[in-house]
Amino acid sequence: MPVRSTILGPLLTGLCLLASTGLTNVSGKAAADAEPVFLYTMARHYDALAWMRGGDRFPSGANVFLHDSAGQHLLVPDFAASADPTVSFDGQRVLFAGKSRAQDPWQIWEIALSGGNPRRITSGSEDCIRPFYLPDNRIVYARKSAGVFVIEAVDMAGGKPLPLTYGPANFLPTDILRDGRILFGAGYPLGTETTPEIYTVYSDGSGVESYRCDHGNARSQGKQTSSGDIVFSSGAGLARFTSARARQISVAAPAGEYAGDVAETASGDWLVSWRQNAKAHFQLMLWTPGAARLPLAVAQPDADIVQPVLLAARTLPNRHPTGLHDWPNANLLCLNAYTSKYAFPAGSIHSVRLYTRDDAGKAQLLGTAPVERDGSFFVHVPSDQPLQIELLNSNGKVLQREAGFFWIRRGEQRACVGCHAGPETAPENAVPMILLKSTTPADMTGGDKPGAAGGQ
Repeated sequence: MPVRSTILGPLLTGLCLLASTGLTNVSGKAAADAEPVFLYTMARHYDALAWMRGGDRFPSGANVFLHDSAGQHLLVPDFAASADPTVSFDGQRVLFAGKSRAQDPWQIWEIALSGGNPRRITSGSEDCIRPFYLPDNRIVYARKSAGVFVIEAVDMAGGKPLPLTYGPANFLPTDILRDGRILFGAGYPLGTETTPEIYTVYSDGSGVESYRCDHGNARSQGKQTSSGDIVFSSGAGLARFTSARARQISVAAPAGEYAGDVAETASGDWLVSWRQNAKAHFQLMLWTPGAARLPLAVAQPDADIVQPVLLAARTLPNRHPTGLHDWPNANLLCLNAYTSKYAFPAGSIHSVRLYTRDDAGKAQLLGTAPVERDGSFFVHVPSDQPLQIELLNSNGKVLQREAGFFWIRRGEQRACVGCHAGPETAPENAVPMILLKSTTPADMTGGDKPGAAGGQ
């Protein structure tokens, strides 16, 4: 197979490569068909999970390259660093995280592929990374605030950013699903810094939930493929979520470590970042799912090649019309706490406690509410802050306490099937007993509850 070397110029801040970089491109199957045009990020070192501790995934800098029939080219050659490329739905523009000068924080920029100077989207002294386009001329990204990454959405025409995550953990968006939800990573249990897990949230910050509740190996860098499946890095390999299964399914891929961020070509092949082991650098491979071989696409002997993104138009995701009300707080209705992966004996659940976190990070009790015989409860809760649920029996003994935290947006009406029931669980077609008893939720806010009476 032919190998070609390309002159790239400076790669990383403070590091200048020789004119002949040794960058290789091995065409494989792509030579027989139309070779895909794509973007990728090259870095001296890629720390995929540094964001979970508020760190930099590219501690030695990085640069975004465009790969086309003419070779490899820096996307923004005048920038000190660039990473996290994502392509607009019409395939004409690129969002990226960049530093125009080495001392600058990471910020979100946009550049038109037709030419012109990059346009800065975000501002401030904090790092802003991992941008994605949303419908209606908005974008979503992660901003480092008080040492942790918070996901925000903002109109590209300007305005105040809207925080979408409310918890003590670091959060990082990884894709926009076709149904309009934002796919993101955070530690599991939600609100900790232990194992990376995959979650979803709507573009107004409501409806946060785990994508699946089997919670196995470390799962990160999820992307949606044309089949609708979510493909992600899981442990040392690849795995996927499919709508027909409540648990993840392993992807039968060649042995090695995968960085996630799979990009699916028009022919159905996958661009994947792979390395043989932790001592090697990530290379970009063009893999046909099910094949025993991983043909090389792009490699650099002393750098990691990650974050492949196809340069092509794609389907506009569904728009999400917000269902939030103009209330200071929110309502939470649990249909049946017995619907759970935990085995609660019938009649054992008597009440529910709700906690938040104080400024020191300690659990703070908000209140207690009754649980009906069918497992239903209805509470009025503080919004836009970490929340945690605890179930008690009639003697006040704790049956189960949520390990992590969730949140409910201001004015959100949230209904859950059960306690840790999983988003794939369907509720029974019955009116919960708590609503037959009263349509006024138990107040957990310590104050007035506008909009709470009658669940309005």
